[in-house]
Amino acid sequence: MDGLLINTEDTYTLTLNEILAQYGKGPLTWDLKIRLQGLPGAKAGQIVIDHYQLPLTVEEYEKLNLEIQSKKWSECGFLPGAMELLQYLHSKGIPIALCTSSTNLKYEQKTSHLKESFKLFDVIITGDDPRIPPGKGKPFPDIWQVGLKELNKKFSSQIKPEECLVFEDGVAGVRAGITFGSYVIWVPHPEAHEFLGNKEEILGGQGTSLYSLEELDKAKLGL
Repeated sequence: MDGLLINTEDTYTLTLNEILAQYGKGPLTWDLKIRLQGLPGAKAGQIVIDHYQLPLTVEEYEKLNLEIQSKKWSECGFLPGAMELLQYLHSKGIPIALCTSSTNLKYEQKTSHLKESFKLFDVIITGDDPRIPPGKGKPFPDIWQVGLKELNKKFSSQIKPEECLVFEDGVAGVRAGITFGSYVIWVPHPEAHEFLGNKEEILGGQGTSLYSLEELDKAKLGL
């Protein structure tokens, strides 16, 4: 969701920079940013605390983050090509699951003003879903496994991971999708590309990288 469908990754950067400035640190740079994308909040928070040596516990950091972020989520919107893709998949009757590391609270805050559009998803799984064991967020594949299980239940189908497309923007999510066994469509933030190294090596022949969802060749993917 974040950075792939809606522009909340930019909001994360702005709010984190506010916190860092309070302690005379920062700003956040993309070499660290790419390590945080797609991770569960507590895991990402610990990386930030350790990297910048902040005098905060993970709980204190998350509380401060929540206070600042909650004032900004209503400003977020869809990234280029995202809304069009959702509408297209829905119109074709292709099952769609949203699997986000965001907690249910953050999901609601980020999407409350976009709720009608998010109804296009058949299944929504958030990072605090009790079926995802502690410590098994992305880059582990558990969230995708739960999402597919729910899709199969809803459609009385037997879709296999290798029949799925996983759309991601962050390295952790890409690794989760690959381990899950799906073909991955990787759309990094425009400013992240130069810090990602060899994208083809990360994908290992199990996906492709785009600069925008607007570049997606639906026919080539059998959509």
